[in-house]
Amino acid sequence: MSRAFVKEEAGERWTPPAQAREYRIVIDGEVVRETDDLLDALSWMGKRPATGFELRSREGHLLAVA
Repeated sequence: MSRAFVKEEAGERWTPPAQAREYRIVIDGEVVRETDDLLDALSWMGKRPATGFELRSREGHLLAVA
């Protein structure tokens, strides 16, 4: 296999970066869900029994909490 398609540090195949989504749901600093649909994000947060979720924009602005 060509070295151009292998990550030097891990020996894994190169994969393109994931496309950035418009909205991110975060809990304790960790992204748990990403979507481009605001209503989907709000609905998903509302259906979870846990609290502490933050809805953030792509730029990191806080939009909602649950």
